Amino acid sequence: MKLYQLHTTQQLPITKKEAWQFLSAPQNLKVITPDYMGFSIISASEKAMYPGQIIQYIVTPILGIKTKWVTEITHVQQGEYFVDEQRFGPYSLWHHKHFIKEIDGGVEMEDLIHYKLPMGFLGQMAHPFLVKPKLNEIFEYRRKKLIELFGEIE
Repeated sequence: MKLYQLHTTQQLPITKKEAWQFLSAPQNLKVITPDYMGFSIISASEKAMYPGQIIQYIVTPILGIKTKWVTEITHVQQGEYFVDEQRFGPYSLWHHKHFIKEIDGGVEMEDLIHYKLPMGFLGQMAHPFLVKPKLNEIFEYRRKKLIELFGEIE
């Protein structure tokens, strides 16, 4: 079993409260996801994020193939971090931690994702050519979109 990791950080000139309000609202995931991915939320609670919350999405990650993705919010520390884990979807494992901490002039957001691909050796072969570049592209889009929405720390 090959376990992969993606780690990103980004600094924004906003308050911790503003960052939390934006990042912990499931509907904002569509705002920071590339349009070509056809991202839409099928069901999610309109309540504030809580452990045990189930969120269902439709996403079109590659080749126009629509995929249902079901995640569970497994941990929440209000204003500090939350964790989402895939229950059903394109990965064999998806564990995504989102951290927010105050820094001079704003906040630092950190994403730490551990994931495993399906299809054994074939999934491992596709990782460097398909999956890793696609994830990097998505998170680069997210980085640019957050700068567009909130600005940069100078």
